[in-house]
Amino acid sequence: MRRLLPIAAALAVIAFLVWAFLPRPVEVELADVALRTLEVTVEEEGEARIREVFTVSASIAGRLQRINLHAGDEVTEGETVVAAIGPTAPVLLDSRARAVAEATAAAAQAATELARAQLAQAEATRDFTASEANRSTALYQKGAISQRAHDNAIRDQKTAQAAVASALANLAVREKELESALAVLRPDRSGLTNRCCVEMLAPVSGRVLRVLTESEQVVQPGTPILEIGDPGNLEIVVDLLSRDAVRVTEGSLATVSGWGGAALPAAVERVEPSAVTRVSALGIDEQRVTIILRLSGPSEDWRALGHGFRVFARIALWRQDDVLTIPVGALFRDGSDWATYLVRDGRAILQKITLGERNDDLAQVLDGLQADDRVILHPSDQVVSGVRVVSIADAT
Repeated sequence: MRRLLPIAAALAVIAFLVWAFLPRPVEVELADVALRTLEVTVEEEGEARIREVFTVSASIAGRLQRINLHAGDEVTEGETVVAAIGPTAPVLLDSRARAVAEATAAAAQAATELARAQLAQAEATRDFTASEANRSTALYQKGAISQRAHDNAIRDQKTAQAAVASALANLAVREKELESALAVLRPDRSGLTNRCCVEMLAPVSGRVLRVLTESEQVVQPGTPILEIGDPGNLEIVVDLLSRDAVRVTEGSLATVSGWGGAALPAAVERVEPSAVTRVSALGIDEQRVTIILRLSGPSEDWRALGHGFRVFARIALWRQDDVLTIPVGALFRDGSDWATYLVRDGRAILQKITLGERNDDLAQVLDGLQADDRVILHPSDQVVSGVRVVSIADAT
């Protein structure tokens, strides 16, 4: 019996050493391969804008009165006066221009005096020919002069009358020229407050978005004054990379978030057919395509969303129910193939698989796995094909 005790102790020590140096199972985190709803989306920063923004511009040249409207004020189509433009003050004359204007006024004054003298001469001729015509008529009736002499006297009378009318018209022209020449020299003392103005009415009902020209100033035709739009008619503009835009179709569902309120449902209304080159923050040229989203929720939900606000849009590219999926964290590259570690009978088995659609969390499995298979998430370098593994949840 005493001989058996040392033998038993030696066997126990050997068993302990064998157990201590045996490779232990690697603790891993497991996940299930299961049928799930898979949705592939693309997320990009966008901007909210009013569909129809009307820019009110000056229709004529003149002095624009100060705009009393401010951003946010409501306007009514055809009723609210948004701007008023009046005449401008006359141009100031320098010494040379004033000398020319004074010479022009003096010439106009002389021309007026000449016209008055010509009128006086014409009137004297008219009076003389009138008396000659009366005398000729009396003599003709007595047979003292011929018919030709009488006709000449009547003709001279009518010619003199026409000359008087011409002189009167010439005098009127010269007086207006003198008035025009003096108006250039006359200082403007009447002011601009009582002069009539051209009032510009709101082209559409809505709110003032921006006042571009607020202070009183002289404007030219086409000068932008303010912008008007309807805040209730918003759309979301998103610029996607062309490789993502080709998968977006009209009617695709989307979600608008990141604007300071609750997420808003939306749908793709239009995909523009051309792309533009934009430079990214890293200095890389990118081809971007503009996507227009239509908000589909009640307007009360996005009443606080305004023109030019920044948003984040998530657009659905692909969605399907009952798709065999695997967590993305269980995937890695094995050469040119996708692979994962499948757990069978407590051991890790390297399994190559074929993938389909994929998002940030899940990937579609087309071949290589079945439902209810268990795979290893984020396998470490200790995990190799054939190694014994145990779930962390089971180990604890």
